[in-house]
Amino acid sequence: MVGIQNVGSVYALNRITLARLAGFVTVLALCVVVFGAYVRLSNAGLGCPDWPGCYGHLVAPTSQDAQAALDHAVAPQPSHRFHTPAEAWKEMVHRYLAGGLGLLILATAVVAWRGRRRGLPVLLPSTLVALVVFQMTLGMLTVTLLVNPLIVTSHLLGGMGILASAWWLSLQEGRWFGVAPIQFAALRPWAMIGVGLVVLQILLGGWTSTNYAALACIEFPTCHGGEWWPAANFAEGFNLWRPFGINYEFGVLDSPAQTAIHLIHRLGALTVFGYVTWLAITIIRVSSLPLHRLLGIGMLVLLFVQLGLGITNVLAHLPLAVAVAHNGGAATLLLAMVTLLHLTVQSEDGGHLS
Repeated sequence: MVGIQNVGSVYALNRITLARLAGFVTVLALCVVVFGAYVRLSNAGLGCPDWPGCYGHLVAPTSQDAQAALDHAVAPQPSHRFHTPAEAWKEMVHRYLAGGLGLLILATAVVAWRGRRRGLPVLLPSTLVALVVFQMTLGMLTVTLLVNPLIVTSHLLGGMGILASAWWLSLQEGRWFGVAPIQFAALRPWAMIGVGLVVLQILLGGWTSTNYAALACIEFPTCHGGEWWPAANFAEGFNLWRPFGINYEFGVLDSPAQTAIHLIHRLGALTVFGYVTWLAITIIRVSSLPLHRLLGIGMLVLLFVQLGLGITNVLAHLPLAVAVAHNGGAATLLLAMVTLLHLTVQSEDGGHLS
């Protein structure tokens, strides 16, 4: 009996260690996502035209004279514009953060594999390692393919995948929200739809940003000169395959194509707002624990904050701080939806993924 208790204690200790590591991964992944948005929105995505270094070095140049010399040394493509040292440093700090995230994920996977005989899950930690490799490849392609919209949007999707997977692992092993009542099991398909809608809206937001369509409409709720539905080229706006070798910094689409992207992003925001509002109210109604009701209230708060930030982006012509906060709000809303989905799975069958 004592031996069984000792084994159980060791498993519990290892499980909490893994949960905390996954929690740290989640926090750092959120920082990487938000800082990546800051780099992109401040037009520093090509601050370093090579990869993984910066102008052939592991650190960015510290003066314009040094950068000019390095520009000549590495012979960047003619399509590259001159980037200041500040822009180069933004890109390099993002790479350093991403590198640290990769190492932390690797450490998490090592802990999981070492404890697999004591019941620790290995599938999700291994998936996180694969996602990091995927992200590294996309990060390289983002630079070498000159911020191609499809690559940049895929890079955003990979970052959100790491964020959501790490948080799921932390929830699974830490049980931070306790066990949900059985009523939550009935919400599982609706929670899955909610997660899907939020992910789709994040992708639309990434497509809007990387095609520089955030200001295609500068009014709200109308678009151009009081028009609700101005001329828009949806075929061109959502043409995913764009030729390589073109510098997509600052965008290449004409106004009707950018308008089409912006309009669909607005419609997506309206859909997510309505659906998640209904879902959050439902959670508050069926919840018996204050922590679960707080999740529903938090979802409502995030929705209204996101709506306010989105409108402010349009009316104030995309202030950097507001645009970055809008990206962070989207990532946080995704975490809230993942939390809800995990509760619905846990209430039904324990939701243990190994």
